Amino acid sequence: MKTNLILVFCFLIIIQKTFAQETKIVVPKKIYTTKIITSIPVIDGILDDESWNAVEWGTDFTEKDPDEGTPPTYQTKFKITYDEKFLYVAIRAFDDEPDKIQKRLSRRDGFAGDRVNVIIDSYHDKRTAFVFTITAAGVKGDEFATQNGNNWDDSWNPIWYTKAVTDDKGWTAEMKIPLSQLRFGNDKEQIWGLNVNRNLFRKNERSLWQRIPNSAAGFISEAGELHGLVNLKSQKQLEIQPFTVLQYDTYQKEGSNPFRDGSDFKINGGLDAKIGITNDLTLDLTINPDFGQVEADPGAIALDGFQIFFNEQRPFFVENKNIFDYRFANGQDNVFYSRRIGRSPQGSANLANGEFANTPINSTILGAAKFSGKTKDGWSVGLLETVTANEYAEIDNNGTRREELVEPLTNYLVGRAQKDFNNRNTYVGGIFTATNRSLQGKLNHLRKSAYTGGFDFRHNWHNRDYFFQGNLVLSSVNGSKESIENTQRSLTHLFQRVDASHVNVDPNKTSLTGTGGRFFGGKRGGGNWRYTFGGLWRSPELELNDVGFLRQADNTRQFAELEYLWQTPTKIYRRAQAKVEVTTEFDFEGNFNRIQYETKGFINWKNNWWTEIGGAHKPRIFTNTFLRGGPRWRFSEENFMFLFFGSDQSKKFNFTIGQIYSGAKQDNFSFTRYVLRFNYQPLNALSISLNTEFTDNPSKTQYVGEQIFGNDTRYILGNIDNQNWSTTLRLNYSINPNMSIQFYGQPFIARGRFNNFNYVNNAVSQDINDRVTWYSNNQISESNGVYNVDENLDGTIDYSFDNPNFSFVQFRSNLVARWEYIPGSELFFVWSQGITGSGDSSNSLSRGLNNQILNQPLDNTFLIKATYRFVK
Repeated sequence: MKTNLILVFCFLIIIQKTFAQETKIVVPKKIYTTKIITSIPVIDGILDDESWNAVEWGTDFTEKDPDEGTPPTYQTKFKITYDEKFLYVAIRAFDDEPDKIQKRLSRRDGFAGDRVNVIIDSYHDKRTAFVFTITAAGVKGDEFATQNGNNWDDSWNPIWYTKAVTDDKGWTAEMKIPLSQLRFGNDKEQIWGLNVNRNLFRKNERSLWQRIPNSAAGFISEAGELHGLVNLKSQKQLEIQPFTVLQYDTYQKEGSNPFRDGSDFKINGGLDAKIGITNDLTLDLTINPDFGQVEADPGAIALDGFQIFFNEQRPFFVENKNIFDYRFANGQDNVFYSRRIGRSPQGSANLANGEFANTPINSTILGAAKFSGKTKDGWSVGLLETVTANEYAEIDNNGTRREELVEPLTNYLVGRAQKDFNNRNTYVGGIFTATNRSLQGKLNHLRKSAYTGGFDFRHNWHNRDYFFQGNLVLSSVNGSKESIENTQRSLTHLFQRVDASHVNVDPNKTSLTGTGGRFFGGKRGGGNWRYTFGGLWRSPELELNDVGFLRQADNTRQFAELEYLWQTPTKIYRRAQAKVEVTTEFDFEGNFNRIQYETKGFINWKNNWWTEIGGAHKPRIFTNTFLRGGPRWRFSEENFMFLFFGSDQSKKFNFTIGQIYSGAKQDNFSFTRYVLRFNYQPLNALSISLNTEFTDNPSKTQYVGEQIFGNDTRYILGNIDNQNWSTTLRLNYSINPNMSIQFYGQPFIARGRFNNFNYVNNAVSQDINDRVTWYSNNQISESNGVYNVDENLDGTIDYSFDNPNFSFVQFRSNLVARWEYIPGSELFFVWSQGITGSGDSSNSLSRGLNNQILNQPLDNTFLIKATYRFVK
């Protein structure tokens, strides 16, 4: 197999040589020269101020999409001026059909309708940029772009001012951007990267001031330049934002439980602050942060036992999260996973009969500080320090109260740095994290400390068309013998595997040390061919889950992919792409666990509809985790395919329909998912979206548990009829760009029914009938929710296990009214409802929806939050 991979890599090298001579489009660099002004324009969207006459128009935009390099349908022009504290931008977007301009209202960062983006690389590092967006409806948007335009973070919310108006020539806009919101050096004359992007929404057409050919490997690096910025003075930022929250909860009273008497009321307050240490380095502080208006996590259930990754939604951690991002392998694995901070308590109260406990849902974040920025010398730095409180479960015994520690005082530290050099074509960087818990002799099942360090780099050459990058991670965890043994036995590691010779559980260990990393390279620009190849690894003792995310250790992965792009529109399509991939996996014992061949394609049709199709063949699938400490398990050979298509996303009504299907030989398992999404905007101020998914995932060999039979361990499996369904509804009504009402609702139901139980016979056999042995009707019987097994038919029960059938339901909804009454200061009114529980697995999904959600009383939360931002 390794020989095959070498052949693949040689093939990619041949392709590189073959297509290295592809014609490179050379585009002259545009320069816009600005001037300082003394008279300040009124920001009303009307370009009649005398101050705009101080500079010339920037124009001659070129179409980017769909027909790159051609004149756009309508031209755009702009002007930029500045004074000691602000940058001013004027925009004229021509349109011969002003009645067809799409003026769609939305919340900030809605990015709907006709719009213009002003992209400013004030660091001039050719990798990052501040993006200011104005729509024809006057809705503002702002993003921080990184990774040379591959990542756009809309969580960045600076204070700036803008207005837009329409007229008989199209529409116009004005922007007033405080220099304190930008980051730049101290040179007497600044040179910034600059581009202006226009989106003609009804035609799905983009045009740029600085042309960027589709063959270019980057976006920000290809921008034009802004000259004329002379003697800019550092504008140190100071913003303080206190908040107050009133919260009232109602729920169903739970018998004599004194902690669940039907309602709760609480008042909370805190403070957020942003302080400019220098012009390019900022300190963010938060004291007792509140996340009351944050959208609930989507419903999910994991039958494989692994932890579920949820996206961060808390504002303090979302903003500028890219600085601390360190994805070192594939999937969601990351050295820093901010959801660990403020997590649910990891301990539980020990209750006697008749006792009740009030356990906190999350750990309290006492305070957090984030120091971040980028210097003119090319240093990107980030430092995050957070402390979470001791959390106690309050226990009631007939009116007598006591407390029991369920989560210790914990300190989290994350440090990140990167340095650009070689004309911004190369960077090297590192990361360090530390987690320290004050266990006080309690909660010894938790690790006392955890540290990780990492090194990463990237080098680009040949106009950034080619690249090679990599990273390395080293982890060390320390704690009691109990905590380290728990770590060794966890699903991430499974050192107790009965057939593994390279790992074993050492009950006397008090620390573990592991490594991980990834190295890969390829071609990302120039011509129509793209390719990537590389490998990654996670050693058996690698552990990141204290402040990071690691699904599984003890594996290596090799991959190669080849892609071709059709970038010139024809009478049939606007653009298209096709890709082939091959992936292999091994563990550290050298077991060849997986090989997968995959192909996928995408086409954007002439009418702006689209189709995506793909499939894969998996002739070899072994896993070390399926039997959760048992022997290595083989799945039957698998094939899967997917097909999605959708309509023009710029229309007021658009939809997506798709199906994913996977099937294994001998009907070992199958997976089918149906997806229906639609968006409808009947009014400029109202948008509706619905996302419905139904999944059917039957398997003859779903893991149930393990039991002892004589001197043998029985790994019990079963045939599962597994279905789940979820629907997410979103309604957005914008009264104006600063006032909106939003609704989010999602029911989720998962149901599993088991029968035809079996146990593992030869876990690595290719034939499923040799892999497992099926219980006969004489060997197994069910009574009062328990399955009893008389395996040797001697009339005596040999072992038992609980009925594994399940039905899980969850409903979450948020109704939020938001008013930004002055820039940066907001008022929220929130009504949340929810229910989570189990039901009767014999019910259908529709009956489960009716019985377990619609006919049940819901928990309610009413919340008012007010913030006020002081800016200096």
